[in-house]
Amino acid sequence: MEPLQLEPLKIIIVEDEALLALELEGLIEDSGNSVVGWATNFAEAKALVDGNEADIAFVDLNLADGPTGVRIAEYIRDSGRSLAVFMTANPRSLPENFAGAVGVIAKPYTMNGLTAALTYLKEGVREPPPASSLPVGFVLSPDYAANWAASTG
Repeated sequence: MEPLQLEPLKIIIVEDEALLALELEGLIEDSGNSVVGWATNFAEAKALVDGNEADIAFVDLNLADGPTGVRIAEYIRDSGRSLAVFMTANPRSLPENFAGAVGVIAKPYTMNGLTAALTYLKEGVREPPPASSLPVGFVLSPDYAANWAASTG
């Protein structure tokens, strides 16, 4: 069966380490999706969320202004404009409800893992629930696990 050709995702990167953000941007664009902006702190992230039609925001926990990633995910959830996905080396630091985020990709991630996560997220955003299996290295939040993972194989 031919996989669905879904519209590319528009993604915001919230990461204060330039090399990581540039690498992530390259991987996102190589996968056929686009980056609409990059933020290093809460104020920049808020402005990007408010000023763009992004589908997903990849959010690190610790940013230039401190551990504000959770606040950013909560803002994204409350705005209803896009979905947050944490990318962090400290997934155990997340609140139990993931602050409304879809899930978390643990750092360091692999190119194959990120590509699989992007495919899964694209299906979840464009034609929910995702048809693909949950990628290795991607952990869904409890809310999304109840809605997305239960229907995939």
